[in-house]
Amino acid sequence: MRKLTIAGFALATALTAGCATTDQAAIDEANATASSAEQTASNALSTANNADRKANTALRRAEQALAEAKEAQKSADEANERAARMLQRSSQK
Repeated sequence: MRKLTIAGFALATALTAGCATTDQAAIDEANATASSAEQTASNALSTANNADRKANTALRRAEQALAEAKEAQKSADEANERAARMLQRSSQK
């Protein structure tokens, strides 16, 4: 009976050691996965920041182009008004 008890303890110890090894492997794998996920998130953040900067630059350029287009429209409207007045004067003569 004593030999059976010792054999049981030995078997339990061996199983526990095996589980500990498996648990460590799982922990190592989880750490590697977490590290990879962290790197992926960092890359995604960097990409998002770059996209944000480019979008802001594009917005500034679009706003500048719109302001220039409004100025051109204003100049064109003034030129059309002058031309209309000239035509009106010439038709009155």
